[in-house]
Amino acid sequence: MKAPTISPDLTPAGPAVRSPGSGGRSARRIRRHLPSSPWLFAAPGLLIVGAFSLYPFLSTLVNAFTDRRTLVPGQYVGLANFEELIHDEMFWTGLRNSTLYVLGVVPALVILPLLLAMLVQRQIPGITFFRSAFYTPVVASIVVVGLIWVWMLDDRGLINALLEAVGVGRIGFLSDQWLLLGSAMAVTVWKGLGYYMIIYLAALANVPRELHEAAAVDGAGPVRRFLTVTVPAVRSTMVLVGALSSVAAFKVFSEVYLMAGPSGGPAGEDTTLVMLVQRVGTGLTGRVGYASAISVVVFVVTVALMLLVLRADRKEDA
Repeated sequence: MKAPTISPDLTPAGPAVRSPGSGGRSARRIRRHLPSSPWLFAAPGLLIVGAFSLYPFLSTLVNAFTDRRTLVPGQYVGLANFEELIHDEMFWTGLRNSTLYVLGVVPALVILPLLLAMLVQRQIPGITFFRSAFYTPVVASIVVVGLIWVWMLDDRGLINALLEAVGVGRIGFLSDQWLLLGSAMAVTVWKGLGYYMIIYLAALANVPRELHEAAAVDGAGPVRRFLTVTVPAVRSTMVLVGALSSVAAFKVFSEVYLMAGPSGGPAGEDTTLVMLVQRVGTGLTGRVGYASAISVVVFVVTVALMLLVLRADRKEDA
């Protein structure tokens, strides 16, 4: 019996067979569009950064050399704004207060969060509650935090009531120039402890326990182990915390503004540079050009602070 024959045009059902050149054309098409693909994904983020960061930065640089006001287009005046800064007493007051803020806040925010992180890294019952409690001020609104501290430090506030009850007497935390500035520093440190504690916790998790055990075997006590093991192991993190906290401290605004008011405390003696920018550059008659010149000075000083911290770290490495 003769086997049935299959017609040439009747092929079994299955996936279509591609021609040898189709794969090459697809690969060439992908390679042709590949260079622009990353830019398409990054375009939304670049547009946001350009609109809200790069453009305001460039606009501030341009306005610093003009006499622009809020409702009046400015004209080029060269270095006149910067020359006026040299003779402006409020500028030097703001520079002094911002510098003192850095000197008072940064050491505390470098050391205290490290000690706090070493305390809460211990695996003991209930430690999660304390971690959350220490981090709560970080997520709280700075306006709420500032108002709470104002109510506590007011002449008729809680702290003065307690001091009067024990016979110490009332203290003008918000009426004395230096006490007000110190109170604002305390609020900044209190609010930033939890944030930098989390950074230190991540760094301490990478410190080998064998180093502490070896130091303990050699007879090193807790303080000696802290200085010879913990500090060298987290030194790069301390540099990072120092850089971040110094920039944030020099640009402080909310704490001092909420506690001292728009006037900047008694006779404006607690005004910081950022508060001066807000005071000079806002309103219908705001001097945008002059405020931009102050902003440029703030930018230059913050960059210099970061470079100094990084340079000191490199010298220690060398």
